[in-house]
Amino acid sequence: MNAFALTPDQQAFVASVKQLAAEQLRPLAEAGAEGAVNRPLLKAMGSHGLLARLFPGVESGQPTRQAAALDLCLLREALATENTEAETALALQGLGSYPVLQSGKDEQVARWLPAVASGDAVAAFALTEPDAGSDAAALQLAAEPDGDGWRLTGSKMWISNAPEADFYTVFARTVPDAGSRGVSAFVVPGDRAGLSGEHLDLVSPHPIGTLEFDGVRVHRDELLGEENRGFAVAMRTLDLFRPSVGAFAVGMAQAALDAAVAYTSSRTAFGGPLIKQQTVAHTLAEMATRTEAARLLVYTAASAYDAGATGLAGRAAMAKLFATEAAQYVVDSAVQLHGARALRRGHLLEHLYREVRAPRIYEGASEIQRTIIARSLQP
Repeated sequence: MNAFALTPDQQAFVASVKQLAAEQLRPLAEAGAEGAVNRPLLKAMGSHGLLARLFPGVESGQPTRQAAALDLCLLREALATENTEAETALALQGLGSYPVLQSGKDEQVARWLPAVASGDAVAAFALTEPDAGSDAAALQLAAEPDGDGWRLTGSKMWISNAPEADFYTVFARTVPDAGSRGVSAFVVPGDRAGLSGEHLDLVSPHPIGTLEFDGVRVHRDELLGEENRGFAVAMRTLDLFRPSVGAFAVGMAQAALDAAVAYTSSRTAFGGPLIKQQTVAHTLAEMATRTEAARLLVYTAASAYDAGATGLAGRAAMAKLFATEAAQYVVDSAVQLHGARALRRGHLLEHLYREVRAPRIYEGASEIQRTIIARSLQP
């Protein structure tokens, strides 16, 4: 039980998502090819209404432009507790689609979001480049004027769902040497001529890849938001998603904690259950405390976003920083308590150990989060 007062409806929603993930989504996730987009899994998530939950109102044709951050966090935490593949599939759909929801024209929203919500279209967020990671304002993908539009030339790296996505939210430089002020955002169909890419082989096999733009033509009506204001489009999405990355981490931490409690309660050593050993009990206490503290930071940041509070960037950074660092500790501690059995391929904790490392890097590494927090403290 946590101290944040979820409503009965929210509690029921979380329970239903966990049950769905355990009973129906997990088999689809396990049947998917490692490192590739799992379209059957996405289709199932769409048919059960989980993807539509990302875009309230989309099924009626009138999606709400203001995303619900707490709802997103509850969804990601619940999925992560039971099946990280389903959580990641949902998160990547949201990350690629939210710039369209928040900044797109009505025609762009109508074209792409219903298909994403139903699980028929795969979305991607294309910001990072080989030489522009934490310093996203340094991106160099060139958008050169070409008639009533632009041609994109350059590379992207560490891109979600690349190169299999049906469309990409692409951030490109429309004004050379202008930093964050010269970036524009576009929605680019995945089958556009001149666009190619390849998968990347990662420790945790998510569908992540590279993209190459060889004079890819984009039209004026594919611009997201205002020209040269695309960096704000990206940051607005990340401010929303950073607390939910923390929710993903909390879900993994809870799964590891539950496994550790169950194992140490049943494992007998030194004349009694392991959980009766003070060192073990204190480790579990620390794991539980960090997990709960992370959860509360995440929920508070998300609630502040939904309420339109000020200082959102600092709150989001705190939530992501603390939750991802806490999850790393909790999963590592759970592995230590289980011993060598947790290192065997296919064990839940072996899986979580590989999964938990990346969130401390993507969508702003922990060091970047500390910088954002420090800036928020300055008068």
